[in-house]
Amino acid sequence: MIPMVDLKRQYTRLKKEIDEALGRALEETQFILGPNVEALEREVAAYHGLPYALGCANGTDALLLALRACGIGPGDEVITTPFTFIATAETIALAGARPVFADICPDTFNIDPEKIAPKITPKTKAILPVHLFGHPADMAPILDIARGHHLKVIEDCAQAFGASYQGQKAGTFGDAGCFSFFPSKNLGCYGDGGMVITKSEDLSSKIKMLRNHGSRARYYHCEVGYNSRLDEIQAAILRVKLPFIDEFNDARRANASWYGSALAGLDLRLPSERPGCRHVYHQFTLCVQHRQKIADALADAGIASAVYYPVPLHLQEVFLKMYGPQKNLDVSEACAREVLSLPMFPELTGEEIRRVAEVIHHVR
Repeated sequence: MIPMVDLKRQYTRLKKEIDEALGRALEETQFILGPNVEALEREVAAYHGLPYALGCANGTDALLLALRACGIGPGDEVITTPFTFIATAETIALAGARPVFADICPDTFNIDPEKIAPKITPKTKAILPVHLFGHPADMAPILDIARGHHLKVIEDCAQAFGASYQGQKAGTFGDAGCFSFFPSKNLGCYGDGGMVITKSEDLSSKIKMLRNHGSRARYYHCEVGYNSRLDEIQAAILRVKLPFIDEFNDARRANASWYGSALAGLDLRLPSERPGCRHVYHQFTLCVQHRQKIADALADAGIASAVYYPVPLHLQEVFLKMYGPQKNLDVSEACAREVLSLPMFPELTGEEIRRVAEVIHHVR
């Protein structure tokens, strides 16, 4: 069996360090906003070259906290991609705003900057690009558009910890960068966890307040907030893993290269990496017309695969009921019909990649 991700292999490698870190956290018994959370925030901020990082309960909350801190609320519109996990648009709706979808680039699956400007209205307050599957979005034109229209930019980096664009880390371009530490992510904990990074002292202060019941001082509350604090146990695990993140991402990149060589010449579209970008391959995602045949053949051989994502967000029942149909999203719809993700994790072996490729080669 070859799974989509094997968390046991990484744990086995780091077992001694992780077990010791967990033991220390249990001995210290400071479980809410404790020393590991504070240390991890400093370390993640330093990794990104920013002054502020705020831990929270999960990646969804990271987006919601950033939107709220940026003043996004009822009556506002936020332009984002329809080809992503629902949390991206769900949080816009939870903030009281409306997600407006712009189509994607077929090579990166990320929002197409050329499709953003036509979607801007007087109600538009922010752009929310996603660095999908680990490939950074095209941030230079996105930032130009945002500056020209005085819009906030909130980056969804849930799948892109360590990715970079023109030598700069994903998450550091806009007003805020939002991360998920879900176990299968490039940097993952053993439960839920999230973080927001920012260069703004004002945004940092607002997020710190909102994540803790809208409180700046204990039992004094200035806004309706959330109970969204990164768990101390998860922070201890993440602190063990963080120093290895570039090594883990290098391994993913090497695996992607091996996949590319092994699958060359077939009637499918391999994932690409644009010049100046560092793709960290949270997923290795093909586009292929006979997707189900390949998925079935892989399953018969004991090999996992997955479709991320079968239904674009503008066609999801919840958003059709809330907002009605949205048009001119043909690329997203075409990709949803053809994408197939193959097993991808740092510890995946060359022999396993060869087995996956061999099965795909024999599909007719």
